[in-house]
Formats: sequence, structure tokens, C-alpha cells
Amino acid sequence: MTDKFQAVVIGGGPGGYVCAIRLAQLGFKTACIESRGALGGTCLNVGCIPSKSLLNLSEEFHKVQNLSSKGIEIGEVKLNLSKMMKSKDKAVTILTKGVEFLLKKNKVTYFKGTGSFKSKNEISIKDVQNKETLIKTDNVIIATGSDPVPLPGIEFDEKIIVSSTGALKLEQVPKKMLVVGGGYIGLEMGSVWSRLGAEVHVVEFLDHITPGMDKEISNEFMKILKKQNIKFHMSTKVEKITKKGENVEIETSNSKGEKSSHDCDVALISIGRKAFTNNLNLEKIKLKTDEKGRVKVDKNFKTDKKNIFAIGDVIQGPMLAHKAEEEGIAVAEIIAGQSGHVNYDLIPGVIYTSPEVATIGKTEEQLKKQNISYKIGKFPFMANSRAKAIDEPEGFVKILADNSTDKVLGVHIIGPHAGEMIAEMAVAMEFGASSEDIARTCHAHPTFSEAIKEAALSVDKRQIHS
Repeated sequence: MTDKFQAVVIGGGPGGYVCAIRLAQLGFKTACIESRGALGGTCLNVGCIPSKSLLNLSEEFHKVQNLSSKGIEIGEVKLNLSKMMKSKDKAVTILTKGVEFLLKKNKVTYFKGTGSFKSKNEISIKDVQNKETLIKTDNVIIATGSDPVPLPGIEFDEKIIVSSTGALKLEQVPKKMLVVGGGYIGLEMGSVWSRLGAEVHVVEFLDHITPGMDKEISNEFMKILKKQNIKFHMSTKVEKITKKGENVEIETSNSKGEKSSHDCDVALISIGRKAFTNNLNLEKIKLKTDEKGRVKVDKNFKTDKKNIFAIGDVIQGPMLAHKAEEEGIAVAEIIAGQSGHVNYDLIPGVIYTSPEVATIGKTEEQLKKQNISYKIGKFPFMANSRAKAIDEPEGFVKILADNSTDKVLGVHIIGPHAGEMIAEMAVAMEFGASSEDIARTCHAHPTFSEAIKEAALSVDKRQIHS
């Protein structure tokens, strides 16, 4: 007898499992299908979580090497990469098991296998032994995430030509790593291996890193990374990649037509990700996708099939775990007849390097393009007591406010704990706060967040400490 559900979520990543839990909370008999063998999707297994573990561990390694200058003298510091990787893997295992427990706690039926459409209301699940299970459902939510994009004609071997997945599993520190792409993922992974001893080069097709970020922040970020010995080749494209035994040769050309050749141990290709819909059998139900292979949805995440929805990386928008989570909750509430929604204007973005970079709302470039009159407030961490006390003075807070209403339109932070600090501004902006509101809110001393208050004061040129 075929099991019947009220809702089936295909994909157990941040968007998928959160959606399944919320559906169950709302009273729906719900199933969640995941092909990976472990819940949490790319983020938990080969993305956000393991990369943050390595970012933290590599930063600790870097810090301990420099403690003697601060009066803490220890013996020789050695890197045990194998132990470091085991620590990273342990964190991943604990968290994936935690998600599995949450599904069980909320009475979500969990299927391990690859889900695909037999019809609009029937899903086939094939396990690793290719054994098929058929289930029926009233509603389907596609949450299958994304895959790294390779360079044309170049395949990942995850040994010397790697995606972010392979970069998280290297068995030894490369002597030289070349990162193709100056976006969030490439810079995070480049930072990890640079701190562990690799010579890291970044090749970027554009004339700036972190496309879409406020240019002033982007420029400052690049200056800091250069001081950390990461080398940049801007306005440069990859012409050819050739394996040579255990090494790889990368031929490039810049905007002036100058050609270069780079020999390295590892080439990390980080030029973006693409929606993963390959195994869903969308043709069977004639479900439409766009030119980038993303599933087309309306404002309520509904496809052209009235009972099929899609969220996360398979639809338009930033490919971020927290964006997928918000969509998962929203679509569950919409299916339940409630008014779930996502404010796409206020999705924070964070780069977890050292220092961190965090951003929310409009950039200067966007405001100029939209002919919105604005004013700027800035405050450097160099003048922040807490940052100075712990010797992390790089970066600044930048607030953009409407010139007539004073409403905060965008906030951009490069500095210590920026990823945590941005949450204050997400809440403030969600409630339509002005820079004056922030400036008149008492912040504890000494804290990094005082830099936000001072930047808000600076909007009207009345900052105290700079």
C-alpha cells in the first residue's frame, strides 16, 4: 500500500528540513526526502558549517603563532591537519544527527533516497540499492539546493581541481593554491589555506572582488586580504587549465591582453552555483524552469502546477541558507492558508573571513542608480575601545540613510564579529528605524556594537570618538 502524505519536501537542506518541520507544526502529515544520506544539505555537510569550522580553526592557528608579541610565550606551534579535519567532521556529524532528531521529534517521516516525480501527486524514492518506494501527496515542495559551477570543459576531480567541497577535504596544505573567483566562498576558503601556510592567488574576471557588495567595503576588504598575503589578479580570465601529474597549470589573460601561466598544487574553482534539479524528472510533469535551470515560481513560491512549490537555491535570489529557511517557513504557512512572506530587501550577507564582512540593504551604488538621495555615517574600529583592546582594529561600520526621512537604507560592516553585529541592524531596519533611532539607543561599553551607534551619530556628523 502506497503511503499518503499531505506534504512532501524533496531536499533536506536548511530550506527543506525547516519547511518540513513547520508543516508538521501546522498539522500536516509531512515527509522529507534527502539523497545525501545525511540531513542538512550543502550548508551543513559541505558548506557553511564545515567551512566555518575550518575558518575558526585556521584563525586560532594563526593567532597562537603570534601570541609571543602579546606576552604569551609558548613552545613550537605545529599543525596537525588530520586532527583539524576530524574536529570539523565531528561538528558536522553532531549537527546532522541533531537535524534528524528534530524531524523525528516533530513526527516528520524521513526517507533516505532520491526523490523524483511520477506525477504531480506521486513521488518515487530510490535508495542507494535502487530500491523504489512510491508515496502520494497533496503538496510537493522542491528544495534540492544547488551544485558548484565548473569552468567550461573542466571537471572537478576534488583532488587538484576542486570545488568548495574538495577544498574542505584536502589531505595536506597546498604549497600554492589558485582560486578562480573572488566571491564569498572563494575568499573564505582561500583565507583558510593561506592561514595554514599555502601561497594563495585569486583570479577574478571583474576589476573588484565580492560582486554586488558596496564598493567601498569591497575595496577595503581587498586591502586587508592583501596584507594577509593573498595575491590578486584582477580583470583576468582563465584561458586554459591543464593537469600535469599531481599539479595543475593555469593560463590566464588580463584586460590588457597580457598572458600569464600559474603552476599550482590545487586550483579552487569558485565561480558560482547552479540549481540542482537533474534527478527530479521535471519533464514528466512539464514543470517550467528558466534559462538558468531554476524553477519558476510566483510570489507565493507556487510553480505553474498548483500543488507544487519551490524554495531555496532552486529558485531566483541569493543562494543563502538563511534565505532558504525563511522561504521554507513562509511556504509552509502559505500552504496552511496563512500569510507567510520573506522580506528580500533585508536578507543579510556575511563573509566569515578575519575580519568578517556583513551587509544588509542597499549599497551606495544601488542608491545612486535609483536616484535616491542619501547621507553616510562611518566609524572605524580603530577608534572602538573593544577592538583596540583585543588588537582587532581593522575595518569600519558604514550606515546609509535617506536624506529626507533619515530611514536606514543600508548597513555595511567590515570588522570583528560583523556577522553577529549585522543582526541588530536587520531588526532595526525591519521596523523602519532611522539613524537617529540607532544613535539614541544605549549600547554597552566596551563592545564592538558601539561602532554602530557611532556610525549612526556620524550620519549627522556628531560622532563622539572620531
